[in-house]
Amino acid sequence: MFAVAAYKSVYAVEDVERKLKGLQPEAHDQLRHTYAQMIEAGGQRLAIKPAELPDMGALHQELPNFEEPLEDIRRSVALAADSRDAIEITPMLLLGEPGIGKTHFARRVAELLGTSWALAPMNALTAGWILSGSSSQWKGARPGKVFETLVQGEFANPVVVIDEIDKAASAAQYDPLGALYSLLEFDTARHFTDEFAEIPIDCSAVVWVATANDASGIPEPILNRLNVYEIEPPDEAGLRAIAARLYSAIRDGHDWGAEFPACLDDDVLDFLAQFKPRELRRLITGAFGAAKLDGRRTLRRQDFIPHTAKRHARIGFVQ
Repeated sequence: MFAVAAYKSVYAVEDVERKLKGLQPEAHDQLRHTYAQMIEAGGQRLAIKPAELPDMGALHQELPNFEEPLEDIRRSVALAADSRDAIEITPMLLLGEPGIGKTHFARRVAELLGTSWALAPMNALTAGWILSGSSSQWKGARPGKVFETLVQGEFANPVVVIDEIDKAASAAQYDPLGALYSLLEFDTARHFTDEFAEIPIDCSAVVWVATANDASGIPEPILNRLNVYEIEPPDEAGLRAIAARLYSAIRDGHDWGAEFPACLDDDVLDFLAQFKPRELRRLITGAFGAAKLDGRRTLRRQDFIPHTAKRHARIGFVQ
């Protein structure tokens, strides 16, 4: 698949030069350094997209429980692929239990579009400034994730994951989701101002993917700006397919992988289908090592036992 790119102005260098010139001698050293970096890098960033409608069959197989959002992305790509228009993807919210692949989905969408991706974890203690930055008047102040991704990156249209948006605890003095009211609207996103740098940046091309376990704690005005998708856990067939793909990816990504067969046995896939996608990579990687130590070139159920026993002990599993 080929990609096409055009340059897009993310910020005006003259605005930065003016800010730098006006800084007082006692100004925050990092702010002065940030402005110098912005001037050196320039305000142009790549806005990239597929040149043609990609074959998404493999992605549907890899993410069988994400059919609806994948189809909507496919429609957006179809509209823009053979035109001079940029891709426009409505901000989305992926609702579902932990460990079903929501963050992995966002990473794969970035790869599909040919751009970068960044994670903004809203369950962190610093969630208050993670999106919009903190004022340079404060000790330890720094820019927010949105600013960093656009200014320090090379793309104007990165995928930004607002992870666990439902965990953002609002306080009386500050709403950690407040920045989203402007970032999720195309017109206001064109002039977003980070509280640290205080330079308008154009975030209108950003692809927004929010994740949550429960929508009840998300403010209604935020929900109204998002396409909401309820992601069900993959069924047994889907989990088998995910386990088979991960096995192949791990095997093919290492020199020692050539010692092992191309596919897992059916009984091993049946066994792995009881675990969440998040756990499978760790389990399979450990099983490769266990088989190697045992002098074998195939994986068996017993290779997963030490890991699964620990997991069951943590959650009080009784066989």
